[in-house]
This record gives sequence, C-alpha cells and structure tokens, in this order.
Amino acid sequence: MKRFTVGGSRLTVDGSPLTVDGSRFTAGGWRLLAAALCLLAGAGIHAAATAQKPAPGGYVVEHDRQVAKEEPGTHNGGGTTIGYSFFKDVPNLKLVFRKRALKPGSGIGLHEQKEDEIYYVLSGTGTMVLDGKTVDITPGTAVLTRTGSTHSLKQTGGEDLVILINYEVEPKK
Repeated sequence: MKRFTVGGSRLTVDGSPLTVDGSRFTAGGWRLLAAALCLLAGAGIHAAATAQKPAPGGYVVEHDRQVAKEEPGTHNGGGTTIGYSFFKDVPNLKLVFRKRALKPGSGIGLHEQKEDEIYYVLSGTGTMVLDGKTVDITPGTAVLTRTGSTHSLKQTGGEDLVILINYEVEPKK
C-alpha cells in the first residue's frame, strides 16, 4: 500500500519525493499524483454513499395492556373510551396508529379533518356522520376521511365499538 504524505510544499510517496521540474511534475510524479487523487476520490465517494444508507431493519412491539388509557370521547364526543396509542414515543415515525374502544353511548365529536385519516371497525356497531350524511358502520367497514371533510362517530348497540385509526403526521425527532 502506498503512503502519501504532505510536508510543507513537498508531496512524498513512500518517502520518495515527487519531483518538480519548474512548475510541472515529471511523468512519474503525474502518475503517482493521479493515483493518489483517484484513491482519495474513491474513498470520498464510498464515505458519502455509506453515510446516506439508513440502518437496516429494526422493529418495535407493543401490546394493548402497555398503552391502554381511559379517555373521554375525543373531540367532545362524550362518554368513556379506551385509547390505545401505539408507537407514540417512536422517533421519526410518520404514522399514527391507534385503536379505540368506544363504550356504550360514547362517541367522537364532529370535527373537520386536517389530514387523510382511515377508520377500520374491528367489532361493535356505530353510526358515522360524514359531511352531513349518516352511515352505519359494522365490523369490516373501512372509512377514509379526506382533508377538509367533517365527521363524527357514535357507538350504538350493546357492545363496545372497537376501531383502528391511522393517519400521517410530521415525525417526532
């Protein structure tokens, strides 16, 4: 392996100086300088390429019992709900993923949507008001509310209405 060093105005390769004739390197000096520059450029390109790659893999596992929190119906919807805010403390995550169990009589109040949001019904029954239109929801129902739309949700029936909610946010650092 060649060792390149610079001292004052001298460039040496393995202890041998590159010779200069006036203001020009000799032919051997040019070849050595070209080789040194190629090595440095290659090392710089490699460093830049490897610095931009994100760390591979990784995962986070959370369970209902770790994140469950009793809360009133959101957006002044009333009643009692159990909110499950999964992965809320994970840095740089652009997604919100929640589960909510709406107890009998509870709801999510009417509000305008600030980002696209998806609701998915796991169990129970309810009614959603979507831009003024009432829609019955049952297990297996998926609803996409778009930015600027309005909606509310009310639990109906004798069992909890359990839903999944997903939307994007600016990631926490």
